[in-house]
Amino acid sequence: MPRSMIKFGHVSENRKARFAYTIEDTIEAGIELTGAEVKSLRYGLVTIVDGFVQKRGTDLYLAGIEIQKLPTAARITNFDERRSRRLLLHRAQINRMIGQLNEKGATIFPLKLYFNNRGRLKVLLGIGHGKNRADKRETIKRREWEKSRARLLRNH
Repeated sequence: MPRSMIKFGHVSENRKARFAYTIEDTIEAGIELTGAEVKSLRYGLVTIVDGFVQKRGTDLYLAGIEIQKLPTAARITNFDERRSRRLLLHRAQINRMIGQLNEKGATIFPLKLYFNNRGRLKVLLGIGHGKNRADKRETIKRREWEKSRARLLRNH
């Protein structure tokens, strides 16, 4: 059985994206979901690591995320776990994001899924470029230094 139900707060976080991309801008968006998907999300049955945003016509869609079906939801037959879900944004926000997406090498990816204090599901989207191998090594060095510095300060 799934873990306890989430009323508001953190559902899922894409920690891998913060390592693989340099994040230049973030934006909060809603997602168009079905009732069964919302219930699965409240139980935390989601994976957003492979998620990305794609443009279709004049709308933006979140693709690559997987919302698993609840084991207790036996009667639901038309549940597609990996379908693309439309992002709910204002037209000006969509146009700004499409403009940033048209830049060479720019990617829009989900950083975090959470329920706000009104109970609405939100996704925090990051806009950025992929890091090369040297940048990733620099990130690892900086993280290791922060750990060792904290260890030294804690011991003294």
